[in-house]
Amino acid sequence: MSAVHNAGVPTLIASVQRALRLLEAVGSHSGGAPAKQLAREAGLPLPTAYHLLRTLTHEGYLRRESGVFVLGDAAVRLAGGGLQQKRRSMILDSLAHFRDAVGAPVYFAVYREGEIEVVGVSDTPDSQACEEWADFRETAHAHAVGQCLLGQLDEKTRKDHYDRHPVGPITPYTVRDLRSLEQRFGAPERLQAVTERQEYALGTVCAAIPIPAGETPATVAISLPLSEEGRLLSAVEQLRREVGALLSTLMFSISI
Repeated sequence: MSAVHNAGVPTLIASVQRALRLLEAVGSHSGGAPAKQLAREAGLPLPTAYHLLRTLTHEGYLRRESGVFVLGDAAVRLAGGGLQQKRRSMILDSLAHFRDAVGAPVYFAVYREGEIEVVGVSDTPDSQACEEWADFRETAHAHAVGQCLLGQLDEKTRKDHYDRHPVGPITPYTVRDLRSLEQRFGAPERLQAVTERQEYALGTVCAAIPIPAGETPATVAISLPLSEEGRLLSAVEQLRREVGALLSTLMFSISI
């Protein structure tokens, strides 16, 4: 059976292409533009442009204000999703670079809205990241990532965190109580690398460095098997140098 084709009716793909050209035209005008101008810039007949503009407005991708069309909430959300994807891609690329330079799994985390948030992890089959056997958010006091982030908080914010996530041992090596943990934060070297030995996971040592990122506490960390503990300090110093070279990328990733 032969297919029936009506040359006067645009295909769905052609309609999508035309709608995207209209969106691009609207996006190029911060104050919006009228239908006739948008049709001209998109290279579309005015009736076709009107039809697509009405559809895009109905779906929330455009708004009509004072006779001109501007981007709607749906288009803004779509653009925001692209920005988030760009952010994640930048973070993962940076972490992969750190991982290869240091030769260890690398973690990037922030303290946001009262919780530890592990933004990204980069490891390899031969050098795997530490398994999250106990919720990172609830055990911040026990791992280098959490200790580094807590150390960047003011006392009031830390107290609020402890009220929600009490300090307690999860391995025989974990800091025993709140007083002992707070003594660590009072030491001058807290601005330097934070290290922990089997406090979160038996057979694992970790180190974390703080990242200056405005009001958002952030950290980059590494982990190693206990058998490689001897190279932990040199590895974290190498990490510090690598992070310094890409600090602007990480700060951008945190801020958006």
